[in-house]
Amino acid sequence: MSRDLLIRILRAPDAVSRLSMSEWDTLVRQARAAGLLARLAYRLRKHGQIEVIPATVRWHFEAAETLADKQRLAVTWELQQIRDALDDLNIPLIVLKGAAYVAANLPAAEGRMFNDIDILVPRDRLEQAESSLMLSGWHPTHLSEYDKRYYRRWMHELPPLQHVQRDTVIDVHHAILPITARYHPDSGKLHSRAVAVDLLPGIQVLSSEDRILHSATHLFHDGELPHGLRDLTDLDLLLRDVSDEAEFWPRLIARAEELQLGRSLYYAVRYVRHFMDTPVPDSALRALSPLGPNPYTRALMDAIFKRVLMPAHASCNDAFTSSARLAAFIRAHWLRMPAHLLIPHLVHKAWLSVTPGDSAPKAA
Repeated sequence: MSRDLLIRILRAPDAVSRLSMSEWDTLVRQARAAGLLARLAYRLRKHGQIEVIPATVRWHFEAAETLADKQRLAVTWELQQIRDALDDLNIPLIVLKGAAYVAANLPAAEGRMFNDIDILVPRDRLEQAESSLMLSGWHPTHLSEYDKRYYRRWMHELPPLQHVQRDTVIDVHHAILPITARYHPDSGKLHSRAVAVDLLPGIQVLSSEDRILHSATHLFHDGELPHGLRDLTDLDLLLRDVSDEAEFWPRLIARAEELQLGRSLYYAVRYVRHFMDTPVPDSALRALSPLGPNPYTRALMDAIFKRVLMPAHASCNDAFTSSARLAAFIRAHWLRMPAHLLIPHLVHKAWLSVTPGDSAPKAA
């Protein structure tokens, strides 16, 4: 019965008062595996449940909160360094995903942990942006020549750039989906609606609709989902933050169709309601229905995503979890590349996986 323990506590934090020590142990392990220990700590504090946590357990949450707070300060400072590095290009610095939540001081920033900072620049300024960042200390990570070509020829971003002194990593995007992907959201349309951040001059974030759509697209086009539940809680917080705005849902659905992201939004809403009980108006559900798959595909996607979006912890697995993770991996690559490119790529990566050699920090 502990399989969905973390999800139940995220939905109803007051329930922690009834946990046994064994359940506390499982909860901490699941939250850590999902990258949600700090966010859970924030949620428990917000609901006045911190004092309920046993003393032998509480230090896990306090340490996670401390690390999240330090990361938030570090990300804010790092964004200013990136802005200064790109200042000579006279282009807007649009920040994506977790760093954008911090920059805009959104509820989704609370307890959000980071591996890297994602930014969006115009494709025709990509080479200049890379040169400016390299002059400021960011250089490509140690990828194979194959992976470097893969990024530059087919992907929607440069190979990751890591700072030589601080080890911070930047992903420089020119789009939100690969060039070879089945869907092609217009990056120019994302740029056109970006909004400035008051407290960080020179830095912009996507509009509220676009950052929700980008979060959904990233989640449901990614084949490896160790932090899928974390990203789903991002969507829950992003939606709750703006869903009371007049005509928000019609605007969001219209924007999804305009950007060819209707199917991603459909899945986002379907599973954020399933896992997080996010409130969605009936009118929005009716409008989203035509954007979804046929009943057979929907049943298959439920079998996959209701497993792979669980924390990557043994207590959350069932007999079909491994198969579901493999299916999600194959689906993501099928959406990312056509068969004539995908099959040689997977054969190459499979060959490398059984061939001794240097490991890369972030292979394609």
